[in-house]
Amino acid sequence: MSFPYRLVATDLDGTLLRGDGTVSERTREALVAATAAGAAHIIVTGRSVAWTRHILDDLEYQGLAVCGQGAQLYDAGAHRLLTSVTLDRQLAGLALAKIESEMGPVALAASRDGLDGEVLVGPGYRVQEGPLPHVFLKDTTQVWAAPLNKLYIQHPELDDDALTQAARQVVGSLVDIVMAGPGVVEILPLGLSKATGLSLAARRLRVKAAETIAFGDMPNDIPMFAWSAHGVAMANAHRELKAVADETTTSNEEDGIAVVLERLLGA
Repeated sequence: MSFPYRLVATDLDGTLLRGDGTVSERTREALVAATAAGAAHIIVTGRSVAWTRHILDDLEYQGLAVCGQGAQLYDAGAHRLLTSVTLDRQLAGLALAKIESEMGPVALAASRDGLDGEVLVGPGYRVQEGPLPHVFLKDTTQVWAAPLNKLYIQHPELDDDALTQAARQVVGSLVDIVMAGPGVVEILPLGLSKATGLSLAARRLRVKAAETIAFGDMPNDIPMFAWSAHGVAMANAHRELKAVADETTTSNEEDGIAVVLERLLGA
């Protein structure tokens, strides 16, 4: 039985990575077998390059990675940023002002552009991820001092889903709002998604959407599933992603990617 896809696209957090930040040996072996069968593996993550590089190095990953919710295309083998889309800061400031005028103050963080782009964290923002390059700000006006990939917002009362929906209603014509994980609601350039980044990477690899299988766990993976021929949600996935997935596998803790790839490989 030949492997039916030429591209395997995997999200990182909650999908390829287990809760402890590692990739199981079974999943590694399944991905190696898929690539041996002729498929390329590409990581597609909401994390910016600065927050992804150390993981890729630990995995000894040499391929392309779509980072920053589709904003950045990174060559892991060459440690080189190939393309990067930045958020219009004037437009983002307007969107933020409109959100706060309708919903009250939000806690703010931002991802700076570039290979070493720090995450700037304003007062009251609850950091969700580990010991990565944060810069804590007393004055959020510093956020606007250099090019950005995205903003992060948190609301003192609304949960992630409610904040995402409300913000979209207020500024959805100016910017994109996505929920990328627990406590992670992002403001992105309008029209940017994992699908736009993945399609760019696929063109470089001379692979078509019809030849792609994608794995994910959060609503920010919905465009990637829509672009790919087959979308696989993890058992731990958000209900919105499961609703549009072609199938649901086991969780990231239970080798969900390997379960599907092994079946497709006839292992």
